[in-house]
Amino acid sequence: MIWIGIDPGLRSGAIGAVDHDGRYVGVHDIAAVGDRIDARALKQLILDMTVAGDDYAICVEQVWSLPKQGIASSGRFMRAYGAIGAVCELLCDRVIYVTPQVWKREMQVTADKSESLVKARLMFPQATLLLKKDHGKAEALLIAEYARRVFA
Repeated sequence: MIWIGIDPGLRSGAIGAVDHDGRYVGVHDIAAVGDRIDARALKQLILDMTVAGDDYAICVEQVWSLPKQGIASSGRFMRAYGAIGAVCELLCDRVIYVTPQVWKREMQVTADKSESLVKARLMFPQATLLLKKDHGKAEALLIAEYARRVFA
């Protein structure tokens, strides 16, 4: 079983995967083309993270626009979130949505992105999480691990 975690976002979105034993499978940024998610590239990332015949589940962070975010940026962000959800729903029968508060409590991290980076670096030393901007990839891996622990 492969557990895929997705931290949605237009510029900072990422996808990470772990296997049934919690071993690192892979992590990538989600590509964007202009102000849209590259849905075909996301589909291929998901397929590449799963071995033919392997069962898999996808856990997506359930997000919403921020109160002080402008209308245009909220629209772009929610369009990206919708595209990510649509790709996942079309590829997989088992898509789980989880709020940040729930998965972060289980994984013992706060809203501080640097905590997620530190935790993911310790849990998955093979992952390339060298930069501060890799927080999306770190959170995608932690979401995948959350799903494995809770739903396996």
